[in-house]
Amino acid sequence: MNQQQLAGFAPAPVAARMENHGHHMVKVALQTGNDLFARVGSMVAYEGFVQYEPNPPAVRQIARDWITGEGAPLMKCSGDGLLYLADYGADVVVINLAGDALSVNGTNLLAFDAHLQWGVERVKGLAKFAGQGLWNIKVSGQGWVALTSRGTPIVVDCGRGEDETYVDPDALIAWSPNLKVKGKRSFKAGSLIGRGSGEAYQMGFSGEGIVVVQPSEDSTDRLRIRS
Repeated sequence: MNQQQLAGFAPAPVAARMENHGHHMVKVALQTGNDLFARVGSMVAYEGFVQYEPNPPAVRQIARDWITGEGAPLMKCSGDGLLYLADYGADVVVINLAGDALSVNGTNLLAFDAHLQWGVERVKGLAKFAGQGLWNIKVSGQGWVALTSRGTPIVVDCGRGEDETYVDPDALIAWSPNLKVKGKRSFKAGSLIGRGSGEAYQMGFSGEGIVVVQPSEDSTDRLRIRS
C-alpha cells in the first residue's frame, strides 16, 4: 500500500485539549485528573491508556432531575492518551467556554470537560407553546464542549439590538442562556413554518449572545416532559 496516499488523513500534532479532526470527528487530549464526559458509544478510536465508566455517580445524580428520561447516556473517560469521538457522521462543533455558559439540546451534546458545571433545566416561557415545556442541559465554566449538528450549522450573533431571532425548535442546537427566550405562534403561516416540527410556533431570542442552528430538523431530538 502506498502510505503517501493516506498521509493527508493522519492525525495532526496536538494543539489543544479538544479540536476537530475533519468536520465529523473530535480529538481529545486526555490527561490524568482532567476527565471527560462523553456520549456512550461515541468512541471511534483511542491511543494510550484510556478508561471508560458508563453512567458514573455524577451523571446518576443529575439524572434524578432529568425527568424526561430522554437524555443520551454519558460515560466518564479518564487516563492519558488521545481519544477520538464521533456521532454517525454528524458535524462536530468544538467550543471553548471561557467562563461562559451554553444551554444545549441534550441529543446534540457529544462531550464536555468533567470539571464544568452542568445540569438539566427547564426552558422558561414555552409551556403554552410546547405542551409542558422543553428541557435542556446548561453547561458553564472554563473548559471544552463538543456539540453535534446534522449538517453544517450556523451560529447567529443576536447582538445588542432590539431585533429578535426566531428559530424552529427542532433545528435548535444551543444558545447563550442569558438571552431572553419566548415562543411565537404563526397563525397565518400555520405549520408551513418549521419544516421539521410541523408546529405553528417558533422560539424567539433577544439580547446579547449566540444561537446555534442545524440545517436538519428532527422533532424526536427535543427534550420534552412526558405526560
